[in-house]
Amino acid sequence: MNTSNQAGNQQALIDPFGRRIEYLRLSVTDRCDLRCFYCLPKGYKDFTEPDTWLNFDEMERVIAAFTELGTRRIRLTGGEPLVRKNLPELAQRLASLPGLDDLSLSTNATQLGKHAQALRHAGVSRINVSLDSLQPERFRSITGGKLEKVLSGIKAARDAGLAPIKINMVVMKGVNDDEVEDMVAFCLEHGLTLRFIETMPMGDTGREASEHYVDLQTVKARLAQHYKLLPGVMPGGGPARYVQVEGTDLRIGFITPISQHFCETCNRVRLSAEGTLYMCLGQDHSFALRPLLRQGIGDDELKDVIREAIALKPEKHEFNEKPGQLVRFMSMTGG
Repeated sequence: MNTSNQAGNQQALIDPFGRRIEYLRLSVTDRCDLRCFYCLPKGYKDFTEPDTWLNFDEMERVIAAFTELGTRRIRLTGGEPLVRKNLPELAQRLASLPGLDDLSLSTNATQLGKHAQALRHAGVSRINVSLDSLQPERFRSITGGKLEKVLSGIKAARDAGLAPIKINMVVMKGVNDDEVEDMVAFCLEHGLTLRFIETMPMGDTGREASEHYVDLQTVKARLAQHYKLLPGVMPGGGPARYVQVEGTDLRIGFITPISQHFCETCNRVRLSAEGTLYMCLGQDHSFALRPLLRQGIGDDELKDVIREAIALKPEKHEFNEKPGQLVRFMSMTGG
């Protein structure tokens, strides 16, 4: 990864509430080869068409503009990013940009067996893997997929030297909340980091899943009965609050957008596959970049537009106050 002081000489991206925007999550597709019930409904086919997606040249231009404005971390997301053809090529192009310190990937791991080595070689250093159950039949009921493909993908990632590998588990009452301790044991055994996530009311599927909402403060208290939990930290620009299990290398993160939101420290924006910048996961504030890119906007103008977009970033989400206001699915926003 190349670094440069170039970005430091540019005006940093500061939103209206004094937060420095150092992290961008780049969705490369809204499509996925799984159907997690809290993300996409069964039989969903209303995906965007590939010709509406940003191409790799356009993505590289936007990310270059962000890095010149001080953004240091990029995460490739989807949908499932590995269903986008030639993703390692894009990763290599982004990893070569001056000023970029960290390139990571969020994935369901079903395709990692084929791509882990190429991703590592391209410059992806670490990954997050969605894994909500260690029971094959339960995993199938949640996602429609095969657990063994995910476990094989995680092994391929470890063999390729991707590290850390963070396991993301959405904890849901009556669905998988009885597997919390099993997931801790799994991550201890395989040298993985674990992150628990609360359900969020995004789209109809997210609101339905919120019926299974679990306050992660109760999960933390439950784990504290079995382990001594010490304050912990992990690399990355995300919102998790970490603890470390005493006597081990295991770090457990808690992502709590509902019970203990983290909006005051939010340092990130999201770019959809279609080129729309979303300023907040829980709000509709957005700015369409694709039309400008295809009209031939210059690099300096592009950076000015990005500054204008960041000025739209709201202070906080309103998942608690207005749980029904978001109609878009998570896959449309990008991870």
